[in-house]
Amino acid sequence: MIDPRYDAAALRGFAAALFTHAGVESRQATVMADVLVEADLLGHATHGLALVPKYIDDIATGVLATQGEVEVLSDRGACVAWNGHGLPGAWLVTQAMQLAFDRVATHGTVSIAIGESHHIGCLAVYPLRAAERGLMAILHSSAPGNGSVAPFGARQGVLAPDPVAAAWPTGEEPVVLDISASITTANLCQRMAKEGAMFEHEWLMDAGGNPSRDPAVLAAGGTILPTGGLDHGQKGYAQALMTEALTQGLSGLGRAEGAAGMRAALFLQVIDPAAFAGLNAFTRQTGHTAAACRAAAPRPGLPPVRVPGQKGLGLRRDAVARGVAVAARVTGPLRDLGAKHGLTLPQPVG
Repeated sequence: MIDPRYDAAALRGFAAALFTHAGVESRQATVMADVLVEADLLGHATHGLALVPKYIDDIATGVLATQGEVEVLSDRGACVAWNGHGLPGAWLVTQAMQLAFDRVATHGTVSIAIGESHHIGCLAVYPLRAAERGLMAILHSSAPGNGSVAPFGARQGVLAPDPVAAAWPTGEEPVVLDISASITTANLCQRMAKEGAMFEHEWLMDAGGNPSRDPAVLAAGGTILPTGGLDHGQKGYAQALMTEALTQGLSGLGRAEGAAGMRAALFLQVIDPAAFAGLNAFTRQTGHTAAACRAAAPRPGLPPVRVPGQKGLGLRRDAVARGVAVAARVTGPLRDLGAKHGLTLPQPVG
C-alpha cells in the first residue's frame, strides 16, 4: 500500500496548532512542528510526526515543560552550559544553534552542553542547517532515564542508544550522518512489537542474555545490543560512554540524578572551517573524499555507493515537490488528536 502524501507546510501548521492547543508557546510550537516535519521529509519516519502523541502526553505529565526559561549554568563565550528545565528539545537546540552561529566567526568553534532538555527528535535535522551555512556541526544526545542498551559483555541495560549526528559541506551536497551507539532504537522496537514484527538479525538480548530478533523482549527485561553486536559491541559501548560524558558530564545533569521519561542531555559543537585552513581548503578535501566514495566500485549486484545523507536529501527534494508520505499508523492518531481540539488533519495532495 502506498502512503498518501501531504503538503509539508500544511502539516507544519497542523502540528504547531496541536502543540499550541496543548499549552506550548506559539514560538516554540512552530519550531517543534518544523523539526518533526523536516524529519519526515528526510525519511526519518520514527522521529517525525509519529512523535506528536508522545510529546503531548509528556505535556500532560509535566515531563515536557511549557513554561520557564533556560538557565545559563556557565558561559565562557566558546563554551556554554544550560539547564533546559524540560523545555521542548527542538526549541532548545535551535536556540543553541543560533547562539553558536552568532559566535562561531569570533571563536572558530562553539560548544554548548544542555541538561534537562526534552526529546529533540531527529538529530540529523540540526547539523544539516549548519552545513548549509558552510559550517560543520556535531550533535550528541543521551537519555539519562533510558537504560535499554546493555554494556558490552553484560545482559543488563544501563545505557541509552546515545545517537550522534554530524554534517559538513563538500562543495556539492553535504554529508549528513545520524548514527546511534546501539544497533537499533527503542522507538523502532516499540513500533515493531506493536506490529508483531521481527528484526532480520539478532539485535537484541532477552532477560537471560540470549540473542533475539523479537522486539517484544524489551518489555520483558531484555536489552538492545550496542553497535557491533555480540562480536564487536565494544565499539558501540565505547561510543555510548563518550556521548554520555559529553552530554551528561559537561552539562552536569544526568544519570546520577535520574531523569524523567523522554528528557535528554545534549552536546552541540559548531565549527567554522574558515578558522582553520579555510572553507575552500575544507571542501576541496571533503568533496574529493565524498566523490571518491561515490565512485568506488560497488559489490556485485549492489547499486552505486552513496555517502551518508544522500538518500535523505533525495527524499526531501522529492517530498518538497510531491508531498510528504505519511503512513496511516501516524495520521490516525494525529487525526484523533486534532478532533479533540477542533482541528482537522490536512487532506492528502496525492
